[in-house]
Amino acid sequence: MKLSDFKVLTFDCYGTLIDWESGMVEALRPLTDRVEGLTRDKILEAHARHESFQQAQTPGRRYSELLATVYRRLAEEFGVAVTWDECRDYGRSVHNWPAFADSAGALAYLKRHFKLVILSNVDNESFQASNVKLGIGFDAVYTAEDIGSYKPAGRNFDYMLAKLAELGYGKSDILHTAESMFHDHKPANQYGLASAWIYRRHDQKGFGATMNPGDMPRFDFRFTSMAEMAMAHQKEIEQSA
Repeated sequence: MKLSDFKVLTFDCYGTLIDWESGMVEALRPLTDRVEGLTRDKILEAHARHESFQQAQTPGRRYSELLATVYRRLAEEFGVAVTWDECRDYGRSVHNWPAFADSAGALAYLKRHFKLVILSNVDNESFQASNVKLGIGFDAVYTAEDIGSYKPAGRNFDYMLAKLAELGYGKSDILHTAESMFHDHKPANQYGLASAWIYRRHDQKGFGATMNPGDMPRFDFRFTSMAEMAMAHQKEIEQSA
């Protein structure tokens, strides 16, 4: 199997293209600076628990609004009093989350060889702000707000596959590209999709801001960055020339 066997790269955005963990940790400082003994991993793991639970309980809620509730749940867990305005400020912080340094350049290269598609647990307004940082025109964008549920729900993959089928692409054309084993690779396995693991946390322990998937899903490619993925494709092209 080669990268060049595929026509469409479907991307998770947050954790893969956007450095959501750094964005979260920075935006949570008004809360976490008031709590002793919190490590970065403890903050991210607590966030993952509350976010995943809230996404399952209120699947139709916009991501920015859902994050406001996550902030309140974190404040309750940490024993800190917060206002709803503070919660809403955190929900809007997605606009400030940075892109990984290699994302824009890698996407610009890959755009010359593939259709690029987003499948993300986000609302449309927040993604628009993130996309400015990525600097690329995606061929399709499918958000949780569009679909009414959050990955790893099968509904999100049903939606994406149906819309891509309308554009003339089947499962064998698609390489699902993501960091999260829980949100992306596990359902990709269930749907018979090939996948590329962008292992951004390769030098860290645990799963950070995503839930533990349990049994590790299968993946077809593994890269530690988007730049490494782009270079691997370029090498394939050079070797086939």
